[in-house]
Amino acid sequence: MNIYISGISGTGMGPLALMAKNAGYQVFGSDQHRGAISQELEQAQIPFTVGTQDGQYLQEIHEKYHLDWFVYTSALPEDHPELQLAKSLGLKISKRDELTAHLVETLGLKMVAVAGTHGKTTTTAMLIWLAKNLQLPAAYIVGSTLNFAPSGSYQPHDRYFIYEADEYDRNFLHYHPWLSLITFVSFDHPDIYPTEHDYRDAFLAFEKQSKSLIFANQSAAPSNLSQIADKDPLILSSPDSRLTLAGQARREDANLVFAAAKQILCDLNNTAENNHQNIFNNTSENNPQNIFNNTSENHSQNISDELILETLNRFPGVGRRFERLADGLYTDYAHHPEEIKATIGIAKEEAKNLNKAGVVVVYQPHQNTRQHEVFHLYQDAFLGIDHLFWLPTYLTRENPSLKIYTPADFIVTLENPRIAKPANLDNNLKTELRTLLQENYLVILMSAGPADAWFRHDLLTD
Repeated sequence: MNIYISGISGTGMGPLALMAKNAGYQVFGSDQHRGAISQELEQAQIPFTVGTQDGQYLQEIHEKYHLDWFVYTSALPEDHPELQLAKSLGLKISKRDELTAHLVETLGLKMVAVAGTHGKTTTTAMLIWLAKNLQLPAAYIVGSTLNFAPSGSYQPHDRYFIYEADEYDRNFLHYHPWLSLITFVSFDHPDIYPTEHDYRDAFLAFEKQSKSLIFANQSAAPSNLSQIADKDPLILSSPDSRLTLAGQARREDANLVFAAAKQILCDLNNTAENNHQNIFNNTSENNPQNIFNNTSENHSQNISDELILETLNRFPGVGRRFERLADGLYTDYAHHPEEIKATIGIAKEEAKNLNKAGVVVVYQPHQNTRQHEVFHLYQDAFLGIDHLFWLPTYLTRENPSLKIYTPADFIVTLENPRIAKPANLDNNLKTELRTLLQENYLVILMSAGPADAWFRHDLLTD
């Protein structure tokens, strides 16, 4: 099958392209700009073009290879030239979730989905890190860059599929996972879910579609557990005391992965016991795959809790999730008040461990429409830090009838407004942040917008 992915180099589509290529599909694509996964696509020898997506490249690829499937991102408008051309060519057209579900079903994988308002990417990356280190047979897709592996992978011997199941655009409702991990649930994406009730109903529907469930804590679970009683849900309490990662949020993520790993290992061992005789009888020089499977299953029996925990404690992190850019300088994707609190908890512990003078936050809110829903939640979101620079909201997919909140509008509502000041991505901010770094503060950006690029390039260069 020949697949064309529009928006291929971003963190949403790029990992999917990598997995499809590994699974034996011919993959092509385009993007308006070089995204975070561009280098990985090039290393995987996936042809794609960057620039004006006017349909010319799509037409050329179709004429040469006869495309079957056109996959596009939610950001693509209905009048986009490539989408219009794909329709005229009679291609199968879908968003990424349908292709993902197709791969899982076709390849016979058991999906291990990670869902939640925040913590999805870190938890997914932790589980991938664990699977890689413990040699568990797992394919995966994660919506970020990893410094220890590609962002998407599939190998013929894989039995599981680790996936970051995003609730945006109700994407996660296309899946029926073998195991779902729920990190945290707090109202978000008002452009998709008009009310908090709608949002929580979507999570409940996803949970009902899952075969088995593990919740990071009580607050992640629905208030009425009787609705999912047939799933025999596991609700975790405090993280295992042997987990030493900085920040309560990270330890809760790791604890969730610890529980998931034990369930996967149990499944592998049960499969080994049930199929041992069949595997033994079919193992021969002509069937090396069975030899691998047998080895993998026996290997899983020797993995102790201590080894799992030690591996989790060595987790190196993930791009844009408390990512270290330089000494004392970090960037994070947090853009919801609950995420902010969790990330500040990590930053405070990290600052203490590094003997820093304190914590400085630069915050760029994401989407004005969302801010109207979470405005009241910022009141205590920044407690415990020393300085806060509040940037203008990054505007995207907006309701034009809503007032655009300014940094001053937010700051006046804080319990600790004296630490905060409005700011812009300019030389004044650069000077102040460099001074604070010299004074041994830990400085962290929290943004889902373009401020990250400024931090990486402008702040670090003269």
